[in-house]
Amino acid sequence: MAPPSSLSLQPKTASQMADTKRSSTTQQHRILLMAIDILRILAIVLTATSIAVTVTNHQTVFIFGLRLEAHYYYSPSFKFFVAANGVVCAMSLLTLIINLVLRKQASERKHYYFFLFLHDMVMTVLLIAGCAAVTAIGYVGQFGEEHVGWQPICDHVHKFCRTNLVSILLSYFAFCAYFGLTILSAYKCISFSSNN
Repeated sequence: MAPPSSLSLQPKTASQMADTKRSSTTQQHRILLMAIDILRILAIVLTATSIAVTVTNHQTVFIFGLRLEAHYYYSPSFKFFVAANGVVCAMSLLTLIINLVLRKQASERKHYYFFLFLHDMVMTVLLIAGCAAVTAIGYVGQFGEEHVGWQPICDHVHKFCRTNLVSILLSYFAFCAYFGLTILSAYKCISFSSNN
């Protein structure tokens, strides 16, 4: 009679399969929450840096004896851009704190992920609105608009325009982070609803 193999396969019981599925789901849940936190921190850093770059950016030049000063405060589009980034940065920080402090209690509530999805969607729309506003005014500053007689000013204030381009790109990267957050929040909302 042959000795039993030490590597014999035993069929898994229903409870073992349930435990394996539960641990896999828990691990996926942790990875998803970690990705959400990383994207939110990235959005906070990018929007705060964009604000700092825009607010500190100014240049003064003299053209034909006339003083030309370029500053974000002189353009309503740039003021809206700074305000939009400020709101997104502050709300992201607040949401991150709430997520970290109240995650255990809040994540078990049915509507938590739905409100998180709404928050992320509103912040995404606000960011792209700010980006679109300054992109439009930046285009006019760079190339002008012949049909209405607006001349480009970036020929005279190169440093101001280059620095603003950096700030706009940072804000677009923050938009990408928030777009990812919106997708992850929607996925979490759907998966939470299907599991309950």
